[in-house]
Amino acid sequence: MSAILSKSDVASHNKPDSLWIVVDEDVYDLSKFQDEHPGGKKILQRVAGKDASKQFWKYHNESILKKYKKQLQVGSLDTKPKEATPPTPPATPPPVAEKKEVVQPQAESGTVVPVPGPATQEEFEALDQFGGMVPFADPSWYQSYHSPYFNQTHADLRAEVRQWVDEEIMPNVTEWDEAKKVPDSIYKQMGERGYLAGLMGMHYTKTKHLTKNVVKSVPPEKWDLFHEMLLTDELSRAGSGGFVWSMIGGFGIGCPPLVKHGKKALVDRIVPDIVNGDKRICLAITEPDAGSDVANLTCEAKLSEDGKHYIVNGEKKWITNGIWCEYFTTAVRTGGEGMNGVSVLLIERSFGGVSTRRMDCQGVWSSGTTYVTFEDVKVPVENLIGKENQGFKVIMTNFNHERIGIIIQCLRFSRVCYEESITYAHKRRTFGKKLIDHPVIRLKLAHMARQIEASYNWLENLVFQCERMDDTEAMLKLGGAIAGLKAQATTTFEFCAREASQIFGGLSYSRGGQGAKVERLYRDVRAYAIPGGSEEIMLDLSIRQSLRVHKMMGMKL
Repeated sequence: MSAILSKSDVASHNKPDSLWIVVDEDVYDLSKFQDEHPGGKKILQRVAGKDASKQFWKYHNESILKKYKKQLQVGSLDTKPKEATPPTPPATPPPVAEKKEVVQPQAESGTVVPVPGPATQEEFEALDQFGGMVPFADPSWYQSYHSPYFNQTHADLRAEVRQWVDEEIMPNVTEWDEAKKVPDSIYKQMGERGYLAGLMGMHYTKTKHLTKNVVKSVPPEKWDLFHEMLLTDELSRAGSGGFVWSMIGGFGIGCPPLVKHGKKALVDRIVPDIVNGDKRICLAITEPDAGSDVANLTCEAKLSEDGKHYIVNGEKKWITNGIWCEYFTTAVRTGGEGMNGVSVLLIERSFGGVSTRRMDCQGVWSSGTTYVTFEDVKVPVENLIGKENQGFKVIMTNFNHERIGIIIQCLRFSRVCYEESITYAHKRRTFGKKLIDHPVIRLKLAHMARQIEASYNWLENLVFQCERMDDTEAMLKLGGAIAGLKAQATTTFEFCAREASQIFGGLSYSRGGQGAKVERLYRDVRAYAIPGGSEEIMLDLSIRQSLRVHKMMGMKL
C-alpha cells in the first residue's frame, strides 16, 4: 500500500539526488529516472518537490503514468480524495415472478410450439457499476442500467480483459504504433488466454477440440456472440486500430472460413497452431483492381494436368497481417467470369512462390498491411475451402462477421474520442473557465454521444439476431442491416475523431502527448471507412439487399 504524504514531505525532496514530484496528487520519485527522461534532467529539476501536474499534462498522456506508475510512485498526497465506493445493493431483493412456458395453439402441422414466457426481473437485473462512470463513455450496462443481453459471465470477462489491456497494452501501444509492430509475445498471450478461439464468430463447442486454451472467466459452454463482441470492444479501448488489427484483423476474417468450410483433415492440421497464437493467418481477397467488387477478381488458379494441385498466379493488396502470416485464405478465379467462377484456397507460405512486402499506409501502422504476390504456387486440392467455383458464398457469409467487427471497433473508438475529449474539457481552461463550461464544447460532446448510443443500440440488436439465426439466415436477413450499420459506425467514428480533434486543438495535431489517442485514431478513420465495403457501397447494399429479402418474405408495395 502506498504511503500517505503531505506537501511538506514532497517539498523536502527537491534536490537532484532526491527528486520527487506530484502529478494529480500522486507522488513519484524520479531521482533515478532523470537519465531516462526524454526531455532531459533540467526540466525535472525545475519542478523538484513541487506539483508538476500542469507541466506533465502539457507533454504526456495517461499511458505514460500507467507505464511507470508501479516502479516510480511512492505515495499519494493526504489531500487526495478517496475513491468512491459503489452503492450497496438492497439486502433483500424484490420478489421474482415465476417464469412460465407459454404454449401456442397447435399449428397446421399438428405440432405444439413452445414459446418462452416473459423474462423475469431477475434475468434483467442490473449489474454492478464498472469503469469511470463518465456518461456515454462506456455502454450503459457498465453503469448499472438494465440490459437483456448481458449477465455476470459478461461482466467477469469484461473485468479480465480490461485488466490485461490496462496493464499490458495501454502503456505500450503508442510505442508499438511508432515501431509498426506489436510484439509476438502479445499475440501469443491472445492465444494462451483463449481469446483467439473465442473470436471466430461461432460457439466454443465447434472449436474447443482445436485448443486447450479457454477463456479463464467464461466456461466454454456459456460463450456467446456477446462475449465476442465484448472482447473486441475492450481490446479497442487501447485506442489504436493498428493494435486491434494486429491482434485480430487477419485472424478474425481469415480463420473462420477455414474452420467452417475447410476439410476436417486440413482444419485439424492447421488451426491448432493458429488459435494457440503460434502461427498466423490472414484473408487475401482485395486486389489492385478488385476491392469491393469481389466478383471481378483476377488472381488465377488453374488445375494441374494430374488434377492434384491448383497453380496460383496473381496479386493481392492491402492484406492485413500478411507480412507475418504463414497461411493465406485466398479468393481465386477457378472458373469463368463473375461470382460463379470464384473459389477459396488456403495457400501456405511454405509452398514457395509466395512473396510479401509491407505497405506504408495512412493509418493502422502496426497492423502489417501487405502486398502479396503469388507466382506459380502449387496448392494441393485438399486445400480447397468449400466447393470449387462456389467460393463467393464463403466470402459473402464471412463479410457479416468482418463488418460487425469493424462496427464494434468504430463505436469503441468513437467512445475513446468522446471520453478523451470530456476528460480534457474538465482540465483545460480558456477565457477564464474550463472548456466544459463553454456551451459550444458541450454541444460537440452531446452530438458525439447521441450518435454513439444510437449506433451501439442497433449493434446490440443485430448481434442478438446473429446469435439466434444460422449463417445462411443471417446472411440473407441481416446482410443489408449490417451493411447500413457499418456505414453508420464509420461515419460516427469520423465525426467523433474530428470533433475530438477540434476540442484538443493543436495537441491532437502532434504525435504523442495528451492528444495521442485522438491523433492516432484520426489517422485510422479511412482504414475503417473503406475496407470491408466502402461507405457508399454499404449504404446502397443495405437498401438493395433488404428490399430483395423482404420481397421474398412477402413484402407488398
